[in-house]
Amino acid sequence: MSSQVAGLLQLIALIAALALAYRPLGDYMARVYSSEKNYRPEKWIYKAIGANPAAEMRWPAYLRGVLAFSAVSVLFLYLMQRVQGSLPGSLGFSSIDPDQAFNTAASFVANTNWQSYYGEQAMGHVVQTGGLAVQNFLSAAVGMAVAVALVRGFARSRTGELGNFWADLVRGTVRILIPISVIGAIVLVACGAIQNFSGIHQVGQFMGGTQEWNGGAVASQEVIKELGTNGGGYFNANSSHPFENPNPLSNLFEIFLILLIPFSLTRTFGRMVGSLKQGYAILGAMAVIWIGFTALMMWTESAHRGPAFEIAGGAMEGKETRFGIAGSSIFAVATTLTSTGAVNSFHSSYTGFGGGITMLGMQLGEIAPGGVGSGLYGMLIMAIIAVFIAGLMVGRTPEYLGKKIGTRQIKLAACYILITPALVLGFTAVAMALPTPADSMTNSGAHGFSEILYAYTSGANNNGSAFAGLNADTQWFNTTIGIAMLLGRFLPMVFVLALAGSLAEQKPVPETAGTLRTDKPLYAGLLVGTILIITGLTYFPALALGPLAEGLAS
Repeated sequence: MSSQVAGLLQLIALIAALALAYRPLGDYMARVYSSEKNYRPEKWIYKAIGANPAAEMRWPAYLRGVLAFSAVSVLFLYLMQRVQGSLPGSLGFSSIDPDQAFNTAASFVANTNWQSYYGEQAMGHVVQTGGLAVQNFLSAAVGMAVAVALVRGFARSRTGELGNFWADLVRGTVRILIPISVIGAIVLVACGAIQNFSGIHQVGQFMGGTQEWNGGAVASQEVIKELGTNGGGYFNANSSHPFENPNPLSNLFEIFLILLIPFSLTRTFGRMVGSLKQGYAILGAMAVIWIGFTALMMWTESAHRGPAFEIAGGAMEGKETRFGIAGSSIFAVATTLTSTGAVNSFHSSYTGFGGGITMLGMQLGEIAPGGVGSGLYGMLIMAIIAVFIAGLMVGRTPEYLGKKIGTRQIKLAACYILITPALVLGFTAVAMALPTPADSMTNSGAHGFSEILYAYTSGANNNGSAFAGLNADTQWFNTTIGIAMLLGRFLPMVFVLALAGSLAEQKPVPETAGTLRTDKPLYAGLLVGTILIITGLTYFPALALGPLAEGLAS
């Protein structure tokens, strides 16, 4: 069987699995976030944190909850790393340096999971399981809560209330993430992923020396790593490591986990706003971009260029033979079109155009289907922009889901789409202008520039994957990427929640013959075009200096 046919079959199987899960999971999540019932474990949590789940919040209060909870989470994870050397189950590892502890804490709380350390050589069982894995659940639940708040903004009228952050956080964690993760961990263990708390042990002699591995609760952390679009691996090799991702079946299952909730949330959106067709339109736009990027990546990496490529069957450098080009390409696109950042191959070893595709996927805003929660609210922001552009074309006040898109709404949407490019391009420019950061590049020229551009693209977009080759474990990169991750995560949330509050306060606008139908394929096409044009105008000059220049020169 050729690699192309194998890739096509994997893609068909993946689409079929996502289609089967789409309706039941989407409807279930809508019920979770619309429920007024509290389960007993949830009541214990509310009592412990002193929260009233029935109290409705306006957007400033909702935002304060998000920021306060996240700030405490950063502090807690930072301190846990700083005292690791004194904790039981540390496997003899010392405490983490301040700059790296800050970077890692910011990374996991921001749902980025950028890692400038070797997981198996730096973090013990307590920090891995009690710190990093816990934040994998909580950061994902925060993103889902913000997305649901925006959906309520569209669904509600004549009120500024968006629900209760603490109730949304707890329900997303207890009723959605934990049950799926338990089932997923069992599947990964059955596939061969490890799940234990063993210490460091030698596995044999290699090239005159010994090789050591430590065990860990890998399967349970791996499943929420993918399901919550987090991406931080237990081991430095991430999902290319056989303990995390043993075989092609586990590889396909992990891709399924990455895409499961982001795609299904479009059904949740349609159910909560009272129009499933609106959810299908958003789903269609996401699916077109995802399938297009996947097909382009598989073609780029499989194209034969000379004898070495022909013998290997394509660009196999940096890819696991367990997965091949097809399994690696599908994974790479899934992880960079979402905010996951997990890798089962090294993106720096992709062809010039292939590396550019991974970078462009993040620069779109990771909205196809995007991160857990962040993908949906990012796509809804782009939907508002697309409606505004359509309104300009016909000279009509734009409307979306019965809400007028006025000056305030479009300013908030514009701020949302501008903040991340400003962080990416600003930090990249400063890093290239200063002499010290450039010393961290393994390569020179276009590829070296791509290493730094990719790092800030990954950090500011809360992706977390690395281009490899860049030594990011320096005070400069730990600090600046940490700042980019925090600003790239929480500043957009400010604009999203402010937008949600302004929409919820409006009264519904009746549909007329001149209203743009946003549940039709024509609008989905307009949405896709708007996304590609805005991203192209923003990032094309930087891409031309990096992956495009490298691809054209090869």
